Amino acid sequence: MNFSVLPPEINSLRIFAGTGSGPMLAAAAAWDGLADELSTAAAAFSSVTSGLTGGSWQGPAAAAMAAAAAPYAGWLGLAAARAGDVSAQAKVVAAAFEAVRAATVHPMLVAANRAQLVSLVRSNLLGLNAPAIATTEAEYEAMWAADVAAMVGYHGGASAAAAQLAPWQQWLQSLPGLPGQLAGSATAAAAANGWPNLGIGNTDSNVGSGDVGTQNLGSGNTGNTNLGSGNTGNGNLGSGNRGDSNVGSGNLGNSNWGSGNTGNYNQGSGNHGDNNVGFGNAGLGGTAGNDNFGNGNLGSGNTGSGNIGNQNQGWGNQGDNNVGLANRGSDNMGFGNTGNNNVGFGNTGSGNIGIGLTGNNQMGFGGLNSGSGNLGFGNSGTGNVGFFNSGVGNWGIGNSGAIDTGFGNSGFIDTGIGNSGALNTGIGNSGLNAGSGFNVGFGNSGINNFGVGNSGSFNAGSFNSSTSNLGSFNSGNFVLGGFNVGSFNSGAHNTGAFNAGGYNTGFWNAGDINTGMWNSGDLNTGLGSAITQTVANSGFFNAGSTSSGLFNVGSGGHNSGFVNVGSGGYNSGFFNLGAGGSNAGFFNSGAGGGNTGLLNLGNGGNNTGFFNVGNGGYNTGFVNAGSDGSNAGFFTLGGYNSGVLNIGSLNSGVLNSGTANSGVPLILLLSLLSFVPLL
Repeated sequence: MNFSVLPPEINSLRIFAGTGSGPMLAAAAAWDGLADELSTAAAAFSSVTSGLTGGSWQGPAAAAMAAAAAPYAGWLGLAAARAGDVSAQAKVVAAAFEAVRAATVHPMLVAANRAQLVSLVRSNLLGLNAPAIATTEAEYEAMWAADVAAMVGYHGGASAAAAQLAPWQQWLQSLPGLPGQLAGSATAAAAANGWPNLGIGNTDSNVGSGDVGTQNLGSGNTGNTNLGSGNTGNGNLGSGNRGDSNVGSGNLGNSNWGSGNTGNYNQGSGNHGDNNVGFGNAGLGGTAGNDNFGNGNLGSGNTGSGNIGNQNQGWGNQGDNNVGLANRGSDNMGFGNTGNNNVGFGNTGSGNIGIGLTGNNQMGFGGLNSGSGNLGFGNSGTGNVGFFNSGVGNWGIGNSGAIDTGFGNSGFIDTGIGNSGALNTGIGNSGLNAGSGFNVGFGNSGINNFGVGNSGSFNAGSFNSSTSNLGSFNSGNFVLGGFNVGSFNSGAHNTGAFNAGGYNTGFWNAGDINTGMWNSGDLNTGLGSAITQTVANSGFFNAGSTSSGLFNVGSGGHNSGFVNVGSGGYNSGFFNLGAGGSNAGFFNSGAGGGNTGLLNLGNGGNNTGFFNVGNGGYNTGFVNAGSDGSNAGFFTLGGYNSGVLNIGSLNSGVLNSGTANSGVPLILLLSLLSFVPLL
């Protein structure tokens, strides 16, 4: 591969996106464990054989047994050595990755360089910025060269490590006299497709267990040539993916570099659409957003974060083709403008060039702010406190939404940075459209998520591309959604991890409704079965049908986990008691169903997070109460609040009481400032 033709935007993101060296180190640890087990088995087998032939069992039969057993003992020892070699090379590859990561320019530095270049070029009216532009371009070329050198070194190191690994099938075919089923199955698999079958519960030739497909290196996969576990698809490097050729985990789509994406060719995490670079980008109206570079954009072709619209460059813009911060309209260049085709700061109207102008096609200085009831500079909205706000009731810098607290928010009642959805607490959350969100975390493009990089909805965890999961890296099912309690599941309604099937209680199951591990068949209770059993449930003491686990007695069936007694069925996890079904987590008892997380007690359903007790439902976060629901944050009491410790309705920020407040109460702010000299 010719890395020199790729700019640092791509090379850097290829290294910094995704799960890092963790999966490779986990694979190395697994190979180490396999080597230890094989060594122990070889020693034990040799000891038993020598004990028999050296004792009372003598004669031709004993000699024949010893002759037949010797190659098998030797095979175990050689297999242990080979597994150790694979582990060592995996560690070499992981070390090479860490080295290239340290040598690669961080994507944010590259983005800052490009943003600086754009700023210098746009302000270069008299050519005074030419030296600075040349310096910036020289820095960019140095970044390009550094990334190319790092990638070439990484490619060389990884290739050298791979070259040290001889194919397993050649080694298996060279072994003398392997007896019985092991020799027959392994040799037949190697002859059929050049790949051994090392594991249990596989339907073809895989290195792992519970796989449906061929040439998988891992367990619980449905598909072919996956390196990881719990994938549904082909050629994935990672776990819990549903699709093909993904590098990362929990993706729903194809050829993504990162985790938790819904779509194709994304570099980053939590994106909903195609060809996005960053976190939490999506499209308008629940559609896919494409070709965004940044975080939390709602639209297509945006560069920056928190934009609603298309082809914007900057933060918190609402509209199309804006360059700058918190412009509300289209084709504006500057900060905090409301209208179209403005150049400058805080203008209200269209076609203005200047600062604080009100009207159309004016030029000059009209005042610090052009809106009404504003406190600060460059505000064109109403009732704002801060700088360059074009919305209503905002507190902070560069907000174009309403009742936002923070920086660069274009949504509604957001607390944080670069949020384009509504009622978000965190950074770069876009929601499904301009009026929805309810996310607590970073880079979520779905709704009602509590975590990081979720492109699905109602998740308590990170990097989920399906719905209602308690855990991380779940891609779920196209039809059924998610509802997994655990991580790396590409199936639905599982309690466990690395399951590509559905309604399983356990790990690495590619089949459905299993209780146990490594099952590629259905309705099994145990380990490593490729057979489909003729029973209603797997597990023990389950009522109804299509359930796995223990003591699931609630009506409706389709439960996984333990002691789910709530009516409605489709529960995953432990001790879900509430009526309505479709709960994922632990001890959810509120009526209405659809709860994800731990101890959600309030009626109304569809709560995500922990200890939400309000009866209005649709709460996201931690200990939200109140009868109106729809809170996103921590310790809120009331309805439609984001942030922390707000009491009332429609509040963002911290410790507000009443209705439609943003920011931090003045008395609290003064109290905090009084401690600054002491820090």
